[in-house]
Amino acid sequence: MHGNLETTKQNVSKALGPLRSGVKALYAKSPIKGGKLGAILLVLLAVVWIGSGMLLPHQEAPAATATQQQAAQKFRVAVVTANTERYQPQLVLSGRTEADKKISIVARTQAIITELRVKRGDRVKAGDVLAVLMDDGRNAQLQQARALVLQRKAEYEARSRLIEQGNLPKLELNNIASQLRAAEAALAQAEAEVERIRITAPWDGVVDQVSAEQGQYLMMMPSMGGSAGPNEIARMIALDPIIAIVEVSEKRLGGIRLGEPAELRLVSGEIVKGKVRYISKSASATTRTYRVDIEAANPDNKIADGITAEVAISMATVEATKVPRSALVFSAQGKLGVRAVTAENKVFFIPIELVSDEQQSMWVKGIPNGARVIVQGQDFVREDQVVEAVIAEQQNAQR
Repeated sequence: MHGNLETTKQNVSKALGPLRSGVKALYAKSPIKGGKLGAILLVLLAVVWIGSGMLLPHQEAPAATATQQQAAQKFRVAVVTANTERYQPQLVLSGRTEADKKISIVARTQAIITELRVKRGDRVKAGDVLAVLMDDGRNAQLQQARALVLQRKAEYEARSRLIEQGNLPKLELNNIASQLRAAEAALAQAEAEVERIRITAPWDGVVDQVSAEQGQYLMMMPSMGGSAGPNEIARMIALDPIIAIVEVSEKRLGGIRLGEPAELRLVSGEIVKGKVRYISKSASATTRTYRVDIEAANPDNKIADGITAEVAISMATVEATKVPRSALVFSAQGKLGVRAVTAENKVFFIPIELVSDEQQSMWVKGIPNGARVIVQGQDFVREDQVVEAVIAEQQNAQR
């Protein structure tokens, strides 16, 4: 075997002998020497190697089947089954508290205050005396009016008997009857004047402000604007029940009903139960919103007038679906919705309407019951794309 190898080497050497001689002769005649010639040879070898790959036949890799290509293109997404439920959303708005009633207590006659029986902050009941004015002879006028009425009644009875006996004409009866009615009217006026000197509370409440002092002379002049007038004695407010006032947009107004439950969340952290008492039928000219009043019990008057409060109003019950916040996407047309998959795992878009916003999820309308909603991977697929749908775990679906 070694002899055959030597023989082969000798034959190759003899065959390449003339080629070597030719190359040496060309090298001797060529102006390019050394490293430049080597570089040219390397370039020529590279061109020959690349050309051999393009010109010579070679074995091609087997093409993948259509089924394998389709499987390789499928994107995996996580889905949850949508369950439509009866849901009562809450409308949360910022508002303020307000006293149920406010009134300015004024004198209805001119007199000097002889007694002032209340001070600021006092709680009073209906009919309690707040102040007493000077009599100024009103009781004497009352006694005189009563005496006159008794006299007119006696005259009327006496003349009636005389007329019946025919001793007086019948016209005298009309005359004495008119005198009796005038005396009774004077008595009523005198009684009212006596009642005016005792200033009483019209209803249960709190004395919010005392505007007069004992010994002050009150004149019969109306108060101007919000300032105390010359005949004002005090101001009262009623804090039970307390009223919370909010402004609702016209879009949300349709979901609010009279008598619906509500909650007042005060700045102190206290939560008070209430209900919708009033819904305005006229919008504000500046804000185009509607006033809604919430009534809540306040027996101890702990909730003051004018406190900022967060009001949560229970709205009308609707059919809605709870989905994770992350599941919401926008379509190519800019509509808000979710992406879901069909029974054939083809992606399609469902437009939705927001109902309520929670910390980790949202209640929406528009998703059919039983639809498979994509909750993971929805941002990386498009409509009509066939995907691989797997059931999402509950804890992952709510992330």
